[in-house]
Amino acid sequence: QVQLVESGGGSVQAGDSLRLSCAASGRTFNVYLMAWFRQAPGKEREFVASFNWSTGSGSTYYADSVKGRFTISRENAKNTMYLQMNSLKPEDTAVYYCAARNGRLFGGETGQRRYDYWGQGTQVTVSS
Repeated sequence: QVQLVESGGGSVQAGDSLRLSCAASGRTFNVYLMAWFRQAPGKEREFVASFNWSTGSGSTYYADSVKGRFTISRENAKNTMYLQMNSLKPEDTAVYYCAARNGRLFGGETGQRRYDYWGQGTQVTVSS
């Protein structure tokens, strides 16, 4: 089992920045893909960004809505993944979830069903 704990959410103004963290623990040795998803009120959960090291070198992928504003990164020594969010907009308001996959995946990172473990989520609220 892998446990994921998100932190760093909060309430900010449009244009501000936030950094989310996702700390992984447990049997993380077989995790090769981690991602951030978000769910806004009344909407389905959607993909935000992923960090995939299935090929041995890390690759990142972003939803079009956050490309250029958000940056995903990973700190191996701490088993922690980050999401740096800049130029936040009110439409970024959502609960942000960290997800991890047990095993390698080559492509298809945006599908929720690709992930085996999920965190509890952290609220991000952006006011105009």
